[in-house]
Amino acid sequence: MHPSNLVDRRHWDDAYVKKGEAGVSWFEETPTVSLDLIKALPGPKDSLIDVGGGASRLAAHALRLGFGHVAVLDLSAEAIARSQMTMGTEADRVEWIVSDVTSWKPGRRYDVWHDRAAFHFLTDKVDRAAYIETLHSALVDAGHAIIATFALDGRECCSGLPVQRYSPETLVETLGPGSGS
Repeated sequence: MHPSNLVDRRHWDDAYVKKGEAGVSWFEETPTVSLDLIKALPGPKDSLIDVGGGASRLAAHALRLGFGHVAVLDLSAEAIARSQMTMGTEADRVEWIVSDVTSWKPGRRYDVWHDRAAFHFLTDKVDRAAYIETLHSALVDAGHAIIATFALDGRECCSGLPVQRYSPETLVETLGPGSGS
């Protein structure tokens, strides 16, 4: 593991230990906007990965929407453990992945890639390129990526870390050809 990844992992584990899942600013009991976007997607929606999903409630909702395969990838084992505990036995139906998205090698492909908590923390161009490479290798050809970031006039930091901000156009430009809007 790269030394900076270890520091990042400790940062996120500490955030969940000290504040709890509901104490972090990004927590949503019901991720309404994400669910509405997912429901509106055309085409097959059998598999979904929630990148940076940690203690998110999206996995449980995705199962209820009928996704056959749901995965959650997060750098923080603490966040994932909390989500598993909250889901109870339903957690057995989810693939839990503790990894850095920039170095993770997907073992399958997904119809939906959801990220409302990871990409904007990648302030280094090399890390963004690695994320995009992972995204392209994990998403089926007709798949959909939902990626939320801070707007150009949004916060410059989140959870004590700097963030990269985007307009819809600069996000599409960064993600490359075929990324849509």
